[in-house]
Amino acid sequence: MDITQLILDDHHEQRRLFAMLEQIDRADTGPLNAVWERLASFLELHAAAEEEIFYPALLQAGTGAGRAGSVEDETLDAIHDHNDIRDAVVAVADNKVGSDEWYAAVAAANLANSDHMAEEEREGLTDFRRLAGLQLRHDLAVAFAAFEAKNFAGVPVVDKDPAAYVRETEQKFESSSNRGGSLDIGSLKGR
Repeated sequence: MDITQLILDDHHEQRRLFAMLEQIDRADTGPLNAVWERLASFLELHAAAEEEIFYPALLQAGTGAGRAGSVEDETLDAIHDHNDIRDAVVAVADNKVGSDEWYAAVAAANLANSDHMAEEEREGLTDFRRLAGLQLRHDLAVAFAAFEAKNFAGVPVVDKDPAAYVRETEQKFESSSNRGGSLDIGSLKGR
């Protein structure tokens, strides 16, 4: 297993669910709502898993490789994107399922998510494959899969301050390094 592949698999599923919404008759509000609720929950679960497992490891790997600035920028942008996606998902709920306004809000969520995925696939995932070894990517994939499995019913929707997220994450692995350890997978698995 490789965390970058698990993230790509999640991206494929998100694209598939958005495509399903486009193919369901607007009068079938029950199925539309069911697919949307599944997608909305999945988008938040995926973001939470990335924030818990992937981005701390990306920051640590980038810092260790002398690329702190670029991975910090990527992570700041990703957390900001996650907040934009969360806001777009919340906006969908303000509209009647199947209405023109609902479809417009879903399209806005799709656009925010698609932009984020494209950037992440070009930058964060590519960088991480270059910076992290196979064993680390495997260990993170196990933690990522476990996080999503444990939280299959969903996680709370909470916007995060991108700068505070990066600062707190870097402080965690700096503290671990000062103790002679690293931001190890064992500490992430327990969350």
